[in-house]
Amino acid sequence: MIRIRDAIPGDEASILALLRGLAEYERLTDRFQATEESLGAALFGPRPAVQAILAEEAGQPLGLALWYRTFTSFACRTGYYLEDIFVPPEARGRGIGRMLFKELARRLRAEGGDTITWAVLRWNEPALSFYRGLGAEPEDAEWARMRLRGDALRALAE
Repeated sequence: MIRIRDAIPGDEASILALLRGLAEYERLTDRFQATEESLGAALFGPRPAVQAILAEEAGQPLGLALWYRTFTSFACRTGYYLEDIFVPPEARGRGIGRMLFKELARRLRAEGGDTITWAVLRWNEPALSFYRGLGAEPEDAEWARMRLRGDALRALAE
């Protein structure tokens, strides 16, 4: 039986393995820098930056959703930014991704929020198809995502 549960201290190795699997699937291992220690601090430190839930069966992790809260000032409502969701290929087709999304939707509605947003690589047609099947739609094309990092961030901070 598959169950969804909150991540707890001690889950760092399982979460790291799932995130590494996601990086491999997305062909982004060159960007992967997470460690058990950095995940522990982000999830369970004095000021947690993210939250996570795990799908598991018989104690074996089968999927992960990692998110943080957002806020929309115009609507004055909270939401979630789904940083990562991943079900390894060998566990797909069992409804695990839908279960993870359903739990996120349930939690967000209980908090009075109304929007879950995330990014997906344009080439990832299986994921795009799955998301469309949930009822998700692309965000308004009027907005461009921007990023400030690395040398540009350091230069600005100095």
